[in-house]
Amino acid sequence: MSFMPTVATLATAGTVKLRELPMSPYAYWAISFASFLVLLGLLWTFRNTAAKYDTPVRAGREGPGDGPGTRGRTDPGAHH
Repeated sequence: MSFMPTVATLATAGTVKLRELPMSPYAYWAISFASFLVLLGLLWTFRNTAAKYDTPVRAGREGPGDGPGTRGRTDPGAHH
């Protein structure tokens, strides 16, 4: 039984053609690193965009005569 794998290996040894990469591995690394930097720069240009278009903070809604518990009832974020 050990004779068959040897014959199959010898029969296909001459017909196997290896494909080589068209560029060196360093070129692939450089292209991927440059792509990463471009995408990082694109992401960096949109930094803090959500804060620019968010609703402004409503500071100073409480009057001088309001009690300590009145802000919780008028605040739109309060759910209780």
